[in-house]
Amino acid sequence: MRVLFCTSEALPFAATGGLGDVSGSLPQALRTRLIGCRIVMPLYDDIPQEMKDNMQFITSLSVPVAWRRQYCGVFQAKYNGVIYYLLDNQYYFKRPGLYGYYDDAERFAFLSRAALEMLPCVDFKPDIIHCNDWQTAMTPVYYHMFYANQDWYRGIKTLITIHNIQYQGKYGMELLSDVLGVPQNQAHLLEYEDCVNILKGAIECANWVTTVSPTYAEEILDPWYAHRLDGILRQRSWKLSGILNGIDVDSYNPATDPNVYQHYSVDDMSGKAENKRRLQERLYLEQDPDVPMIGMVTRMVSHKGLDLVKEAADDLMRSTNVQFVILGSGDWEYESFFREMQDRYPGRFCTCIGYVPELSRKIYAACDIFLMPSKSEPCGLSQMIALRYGAIPVVRETGGLKDSIQDSGDGQGNGFTFYTYHAGDMRHAIDRALEGYANKEGWHTLMDRAMRCDNSWGRSANEYIRLYKKLLQS
Repeated sequence: MRVLFCTSEALPFAATGGLGDVSGSLPQALRTRLIGCRIVMPLYDDIPQEMKDNMQFITSLSVPVAWRRQYCGVFQAKYNGVIYYLLDNQYYFKRPGLYGYYDDAERFAFLSRAALEMLPCVDFKPDIIHCNDWQTAMTPVYYHMFYANQDWYRGIKTLITIHNIQYQGKYGMELLSDVLGVPQNQAHLLEYEDCVNILKGAIECANWVTTVSPTYAEEILDPWYAHRLDGILRQRSWKLSGILNGIDVDSYNPATDPNVYQHYSVDDMSGKAENKRRLQERLYLEQDPDVPMIGMVTRMVSHKGLDLVKEAADDLMRSTNVQFVILGSGDWEYESFFREMQDRYPGRFCTCIGYVPELSRKIYAACDIFLMPSKSEPCGLSQMIALRYGAIPVVRETGGLKDSIQDSGDGQGNGFTFYTYHAGDMRHAIDRALEGYANKEGWHTLMDRAMRCDNSWGRSANEYIRLYKKLLQS
């Protein structure tokens, strides 16, 4: 089976968030299961020069972009056994950063069309084209319009994964012909609520639609989560499913992670206490091995549930003996609040503004409880990383948090959960976790269960393979 993984970002070349992690990890997991998966992405200016120096020029071609044609250079690289095709067009991609330009619709329409045009030139005919988010959502649309009935392309199945439905590629109707090159008789595929909606076009045209967790696939049928796409998704719910993302268990491994103070494992957890002591020392927290440490590594934005934390934090710090560490950046409102909390509770509350990868690993390794009270969370990776490091998650039951964390109240789960988006319910879940922490023997059992959870990409890859086979049989 051959798969072309179409993405706007992928590790190790260029990434801004979870999509880059997924695009770098899932194809590798597929390859180890004898699936011939190759990646196509832009050749961004931000890609380090040493990586560019190791790329091989394959060919060049002319790609139609509406009424004009644009140069496309195809470069090939190999990383961990996976072949990457990096598409070069300096007008579109020789800019700092990946996103946020006035002509993003045109830039990624070019990527979507070029991904199809290059296939005969590199002599790679995939069985499945797996696209991701709105930036490559025009690929299933273009395939449906222009390629499905061509002999060379016939029989290819297309799939779109929605990583976050908030980002849809919405533009004015004038883009249809002049930028996207969509014939008037096909315009209805992208029209939605008086505008062009690129993600909607992929939902219409792709053979299947996935999201990054089973619960999120259910949630986006609800107007509260769907950002106005629930109507079309309900109409197409017969081809919608969710597959939970995984994490790189080799990178996130407390037994080998070079960023932690002392290595430890599920079979010998003694090193976790030293990580806690050293982090307390670094962050000027009180040196107390027995005080429970609550950690957060998060973007400081409202949908991460920080308004709940803001409402409950003062009472939590006054009424319980805990330490609280948060790392992240985002809205000024939350950054200011957490700085104020650090001033109010010196030695017990530490706020680190910014994102420091090595410090995030140290927080996972040191904290006892990891808090994720998200309003919405398509998948979430932090809770899985926390499990890997023996930090017990406290999460709200939404999206991938619900699918990966089960409440330990029955003695079988791997964390503590709450359902209602309410500060009191979050506080109750934290209190239950603190009660559990006080029982050292029971807490050790819970840590053991958490660290043995399988959140590897292998599990996710197997589910994708089953879906690919189902599509090819249809």
